[in-house]
Amino acid sequence: QVTCIEVVEAYVERIKEVNPLINAVVKDRFEEALQEAQQVDKLLSEGPGDDNLEEKFPLLGVPITVKEAFSLYGMPNTSGLVSRRNVIATSDATVVSRLKQAGAIPLGVTNCSELCMWYESSNRVYGRTNNPYDLQRIVGGSSGGEGSVLAAACSVIGVGSDIGGSIRMPAFFNGVFGHKPTTGVVPNDGQFPNARGVRTSYLCTGPMCRYAEDLEPVLRVMAGPGVSKLKLNEEVSLEKIKFHCMDHDGGSIFVSPVDKEILQAQKKVVEHLESDLGVQVQRVAIHKMKYSFQIWSAMMSSKDSEGQEAQRFTDLLGDHGKPVWPLWELMKWLVGMSSHTLPAIALGLTEKLVNLNLSGKAKLVSMGKSLQEEMEALLGPDGVLLYPSHPTIAPKHHSPICMPFNFAYTAIFNVLGLPVTQCPLGLGSEGLPLGIQLVAAAYNDHLTLAVARYLEKAFGGWVLPGKV
Repeated sequence: QVTCIEVVEAYVERIKEVNPLINAVVKDRFEEALQEAQQVDKLLSEGPGDDNLEEKFPLLGVPITVKEAFSLYGMPNTSGLVSRRNVIATSDATVVSRLKQAGAIPLGVTNCSELCMWYESSNRVYGRTNNPYDLQRIVGGSSGGEGSVLAAACSVIGVGSDIGGSIRMPAFFNGVFGHKPTTGVVPNDGQFPNARGVRTSYLCTGPMCRYAEDLEPVLRVMAGPGVSKLKLNEEVSLEKIKFHCMDHDGGSIFVSPVDKEILQAQKKVVEHLESDLGVQVQRVAIHKMKYSFQIWSAMMSSKDSEGQEAQRFTDLLGDHGKPVWPLWELMKWLVGMSSHTLPAIALGLTEKLVNLNLSGKAKLVSMGKSLQEEMEALLGPDGVLLYPSHPTIAPKHHSPICMPFNFAYTAIFNVLGLPVTQCPLGLGSEGLPLGIQLVAAAYNDHLTLAVARYLEKAFGGWVLPGKV
């Protein structure tokens, strides 16, 4: 009904209209995208000879955006680090290459937090990204530019990565869908910083979309041959899923209590599942979840099976130069002379503290392993857990620094290696998105994706900002 050039032009115009407000797209490739759209139209006008076009190019002509931490040929690849300001990608990250080969058209790259290790997307290279529902609110991190750009209807598909919730938090704060796949299925190559040592088991690359039905086809393309490990062709009977529900982590001292509105939204989901599907949602209290932040922190800094140390954040801040001295950077920051953000400096300082108590760390790593076994046993081949995506709705800018560990609600599932889909549940009383995490056992991504599609129909999914 419409040409590819019309579609791409519409998205380009939309970005030009709203990006000055949200600052999500940090570098565009509009000219190249329009040329690529022309080629798509040419290919289609030469048809209908090729019946395999849909099979060859499942995402033909679909506009996408890419987190700036991923290499996209000809685009910057700084990850918000001032010392990398002039770095331009000379190749594509594996997932970007796969999406392009499937016919997708990248419109540009989007903002992230400095070195992708904070849940507010702000840095000294590109500045701060704003939430389209309320410009005074955060977009989450580290794939915050993607969350914002999708919510503002500037893109169809986003490429995100997630080591502590970096896909799911922005998807939650911006009212879109985000999927953290089972670990080790989608390749992480071509992003900076990439995981090393034990962290390669925790970092995941995955899709972010406005519509639940788009997650699966994009995941198939991203996973490539690895998709065979997932059961995406299996029919899912929602009535046969064993649903479990947990309202909060049990009251960690490091984390905010869960907002009433988030609890109410989760309660509505439980009631809807029970009345509409006739299932019994089992309430569970998993005691070890209370230590989510400590477990994630200990496992992130532990040695891998070959005894290799996890890469230090201060080394990454130095980017192959001298490691950064966080205390010195803090002094410089206080007088406005540091090229780093306060959260990055704070993370550098806390990193040193984690390694002081080695026996406590070993206990936490062991607790993480036993929690993983407990989760796998609970969920089994047909279980889905409902769990808050974050304890609060999108906070105001800068306020995460007061509650820095709230990301524990998403982070725990990275170290457990489980697939998780964040699903929007409409808007709360302040016009800000609500949502929920859907968690399954390893390689059961098809279950959480099916439930996300179901809940989108029941609760309306993504809502255009400014509509209410």
